[in-house]
Amino acid sequence: QVVLVESGGGLVQAGGSLRLTCAATGRTLRGYTVGWFRQAPGREREFVSAVSSYGTITHYAETMKGRATISKDDAENAVYLEMRTLVPEDTADYTCAASPRYEGYNNDRNYPYWGRGTHVTVSS
Repeated sequence: QVVLVESGGGLVQAGGSLRLTCAATGRTLRGYTVGWFRQAPGREREFVSAVSSYGTITHYAETMKGRATISKDDAENAVYLEMRTLVPEDTADYTCAASPRYEGYNNDRNYPYWGRGTHVTVSS
């Protein structure tokens, strides 16, 4: 099945931007809804963003609207998450996940395939 590997995490100053990459192998991401989730210390995993299998529909958590762009690149078989105007509260482990269905795109329990995550630290 599909294997996901995240990259692009690191240290960024508040107000800055970065782009996370979710690279897939084994299967084309055109067959999957892809979501990004994050988990900060002492908090539950939360939905960040998702893109439909054909890349025609995108969703963002309320806290990310206007600050993030999710996109798919079929040639690279990857999904990208660009985040802007980052704040310290964005510090978390970011993980991408894939689901063969679209329903429940914002619920991590609906995603059977997960990457191992990449850490993002936003300094003040």
